[in-house]
Amino acid sequence: MQSVTLGWMDYSIMLIYVGAVLGIGQALRKYMKSSSDFFLSGRSIPAWVTGLAFISANLGALELVGMAASGAKYGMMTCHFYWIGAILAMTFLSVFMMPFYYGSKARSVPEYLNMRFDGRVRCLNSITFAVMTVFASGISMNALAKLLQSLLGWDYHLSLWICSGVVLLYVLKGGLTSAIYTEVLQFFMIVLGFSPVVYLGLKEVGGWSVLKEKLAGVATNPASIGVGDKAFQPDAWTGAWSPMIQGASANPMGVDLFAMVFGLGFVLAFGYWCTNFLVVQRAMAAKDMSAARRTPLIGAIPKMLIPALVILPGMIAAGLAFSNKDNKDGYRLPPKVIAESAYVNVVAAVKHVAATGVTGETAVQQIAKAAGLKMMSGKVDEIIKASPSLSDAEIKARVQNAVAENDYDGVILSLIKRYCPTGLLGLALTALLASFMSGMAGNVTAFNTIWTYDLYQAYLAKGKTDAHYMWMGRVATVAGILISIGCAYFAAMYNNAMDVIQLVFGFVNAPLFATFLLGMFWKRITATGAFWGLLLGTTTSAIFHALTLAIGNAPGVKGGYLGVVQSFPSEMAQNFWLASFAFLTCLVLTTVLSLATKQNKTDAELTGLVYSLTPRIPQADEAWYMRPGVQALALLGVCLVLNIIFW
Repeated sequence: MQSVTLGWMDYSIMLIYVGAVLGIGQALRKYMKSSSDFFLSGRSIPAWVTGLAFISANLGALELVGMAASGAKYGMMTCHFYWIGAILAMTFLSVFMMPFYYGSKARSVPEYLNMRFDGRVRCLNSITFAVMTVFASGISMNALAKLLQSLLGWDYHLSLWICSGVVLLYVLKGGLTSAIYTEVLQFFMIVLGFSPVVYLGLKEVGGWSVLKEKLAGVATNPASIGVGDKAFQPDAWTGAWSPMIQGASANPMGVDLFAMVFGLGFVLAFGYWCTNFLVVQRAMAAKDMSAARRTPLIGAIPKMLIPALVILPGMIAAGLAFSNKDNKDGYRLPPKVIAESAYVNVVAAVKHVAATGVTGETAVQQIAKAAGLKMMSGKVDEIIKASPSLSDAEIKARVQNAVAENDYDGVILSLIKRYCPTGLLGLALTALLASFMSGMAGNVTAFNTIWTYDLYQAYLAKGKTDAHYMWMGRVATVAGILISIGCAYFAAMYNNAMDVIQLVFGFVNAPLFATFLLGMFWKRITATGAFWGLLLGTTTSAIFHALTLAIGNAPGVKGGYLGVVQSFPSEMAQNFWLASFAFLTCLVLTTVLSLATKQNKTDAELTGLVYSLTPRIPQADEAWYMRPGVQALALLGVCLVLNIIFW
């Protein structure tokens, strides 16, 4: 990707932002007087702040980049990651699960598991979650450093360490409170930074109605912009439900109704939003039970509208590419970048086929083999004809432009470069910077809490002073940042590192939700049943992945490494079915093992931890419209309207 040059205004915006987040950390340092203040913000933060932080902690740059990529590749169906894959689970968390988390006085999700079951379940969840957080943080920072390197020409190592250092400073000073307040700032930066891109993109393409016409062309001729070879119905890129109802083969995502509703809408969504301590921690920092329950509901309001900010740009990019498909100098979806080490062979291959007179498909295949990527036949023919008068650098540039495979992750960056002059460019890049740092800070604050409370205090150093645990929390913060940097360097060696971590999230969170669902709503579930059900459920889901594969993928990290028993039309479909399998397996095993073992907790010990044994929360002093159940129904109603509008 060609680097861009920042002006003084762009640098000023970025420096002001960095100064602001460091200032927040410094200002909050004097309030960090106990471990509760550092890890849980002293349970003192108002609901509107925790609600925005709840969303911002999830709105990392990998999501911004990834959702724009999916918008171009799959269209409107990507919105289900927000509407079906978030809103219902967030309302469920508010109405049913937050009373247990907050009311039990648990300091973390694993601590709740210890109170409900025993230390085995707590330890298993703590270890898996701690590992996932540092890997997710490292992968995010690796992506940021690569982005700054490719877009601005900055040194990878310097970018990685400086950005990590900024996060370390404000989290170390202000703990979770600092992370939460900076996440609120980051939320507004993301909105301000990306809104101009959406507005200018829609304006260029001609508005929503014209964009729908362009995307209808993409659906009937996806090969024209390189998003696939199979034609679909005209509404495949603009309908949220109609393409899916016709079956997995009728939509570019390759997902049917059951996989979407049960796999994503129930298992993956509830598994993430209801059990992931990264987001639940924000609600647990609220000042009281009412604020804690309103946190996910407040977060759900912008969550429903975020697709316009992160998915619509990808759809705009696809529409623009279709409009310019016959204009060789017009916009196209960014191509995958040829590895620098391959260019010597690429230039040599071009000169060879030109000198030997090889033409047609044979020439294209030789150059494609040298580049390691598929090439556009027409553009390759033009390069071969012009090659005698081209320098090596010109051949390199033209061959890169002839790559037929799209780099969907580069979509949002290509739009930023297209629409953002000096000033707006700084704002957009600061939004990306904010989203990456928000994701890293969220993971690090979750890591230091889990390590200190659920591993160090629980198993390694019981009975120490509060000051000692606060000191350990700061040590864990530094360690978490350093381990994340190590994970970033590890991720830099692999193109599929994000696929691996997403896969691990899939078969850890899905069975974990089954454990929570049974444990919270059925008192008969035992600690032995929960532990072995969770462990075996996770293991069998890994086996499921090892025996399945998406069509078009080679056996390996993406599945099928023990043999291919079942194939799926897409990776998305494979992930949704894997989550469904993992959830159902854990559900059945936990139930059977619990019925076969003795309950280790009395009803008195389970009061406040199990729904049937917990007194209902009095709501007589709240106006009816302020009650979480009423607000949840209202939000679900709005979400239903959005689904109908974009059916």
